[in-house]
Amino acid sequence: MNVIAEASVKDALGHATQPACIVQPVVLAGGSGTRLWPLSREQCPKQLIGLTSDESLLEATLRRTEALRVPTPGLPTQHIARTQRALVVCSEELRLPTKERLERCVCESRVVLEPAPRNTAPALTVAALAALADAPQAEDPVLVVMPADHLIVDDAAFAATLQQAVQHALHDAIVALGVPPERAETGYGYIKTGLPADAHGARSIERFVEKPAQETAECYVASGEYWWNSGIFVMRASVWLAAIASCRPDIAAACRAAYDSACTDRDGALMINRAAFTACPSDSIDYAVMERIGDDPKLTGIIVPLTAGWSDIGAWDAVWNISAKDAAGNVARGRVLLESASDTYAHSEGRLVACVGVTGVVVVETADAVLVAAKDRVQDVKAIVNRLNAAKDTEAKVHRKVERPWGCYDSIDRGDRFQVKRIVVKPGGRLSLQMHHHRAEHWIVVRGTARVTRGDETFLLTENQSTYIPLGVQHRLENPGKTPLEIIEVQSGGYLGEDDIVRFDDQYGRTGV
Repeated sequence: MNVIAEASVKDALGHATQPACIVQPVVLAGGSGTRLWPLSREQCPKQLIGLTSDESLLEATLRRTEALRVPTPGLPTQHIARTQRALVVCSEELRLPTKERLERCVCESRVVLEPAPRNTAPALTVAALAALADAPQAEDPVLVVMPADHLIVDDAAFAATLQQAVQHALHDAIVALGVPPERAETGYGYIKTGLPADAHGARSIERFVEKPAQETAECYVASGEYWWNSGIFVMRASVWLAAIASCRPDIAAACRAAYDSACTDRDGALMINRAAFTACPSDSIDYAVMERIGDDPKLTGIIVPLTAGWSDIGAWDAVWNISAKDAAGNVARGRVLLESASDTYAHSEGRLVACVGVTGVVVVETADAVLVAAKDRVQDVKAIVNRLNAAKDTEAKVHRKVERPWGCYDSIDRGDRFQVKRIVVKPGGRLSLQMHHHRAEHWIVVRGTARVTRGDETFLLTENQSTYIPLGVQHRLENPGKTPLEIIEVQSGGYLGEDDIVRFDDQYGRTGV
């Protein structure tokens, strides 16, 4: 058990001895959200979509970091000198859609690119190294570490909680934000709380507990000693680096090697060295460090209560739980009709969904997949995604309509040896100069003006004009106009996968699909 001395508590409350600090938001945006399939997919995971509004969860998370700049009455926020631009850690595969979401935000940010998935402990370690390098000389920033795919209802209460946590982090504690439980929940980890650590409800951390069985969760809630683990942490960069070096020196060494040989891309993103990072062991923040608090005297853990309407939105029942409901407990989004239904969640992305006489059901419709599940079994959706991946079905990875930096495409029909796509190119958008080994393409312009490169030729096409791209010929499609360009593409060949592409030039820096 960690015991906080009275003098340290007073210092943590922000008396005159409290030093000023720089706060560094770190947003971990590498989640896959498989239990929210079919809306969340590998190449468009839940942090990039809006589950309860048009704003993506990533954008909402970034917006919340701005609240640290606003003082909260009763807390010593004058000691926060300034808040640095957020570091957003994501995979290289999600670089472009993540960048697009970030461009919608008013918050400044920098992307840190992981070349391979290695869980949250390595992600935080490279972010801590980057934070120290970006900070002014001799400054040791306080990291505010947040998953990109959680929901917070009360932003003001969240900001006050973070400001309280920062005061403890300034005294070298590793601070976790804990949610006093409202019910026995088996989908969350728990933290056993210890002695009071300040006058605002914070306590010492005794131990972390992984997702418990129902009976155990009920005992935890009844005791009042266990809080949900929100996955949000606050600590100095140097404190985290010392903790990971002590608890997992193999992760610390691999991340240091990967960071020291990193480079910056054309957009200013930090590209971590692939070979060194791939060699890093995979582990979570909880397993690597937090579960050792209470046993390791070198680690001081504090838990601060978070009462701001938090949810990790881990599965469809959580989405139902946080959504506004009708008198029968139903939630309807999109084109939905409910008749004699209760406690049901129905979501339509386009087609009409009608639910008659059902109770406790989840229905989610997209253009290429429909999920129907009992609300108390939605954790098992991940098994469906695993089966789709095993069968190499595209529905696990992408939607029928796929966003690209130049616009989007919609696979409207396909069969043996052919595929039809509707392609929309934004004004000024430019596909890569590319070639295919296994397919030829016909392009028909239905709206706008297209500039086409085909081999050594470059020419314009307007509405109702078309062209043919033979197999093996370099080609490019551009929109030189001021309105969207829309074409119908008919592919034909023995293999029509998106990986049949050789890029020769791309203004967006892509090398894969």
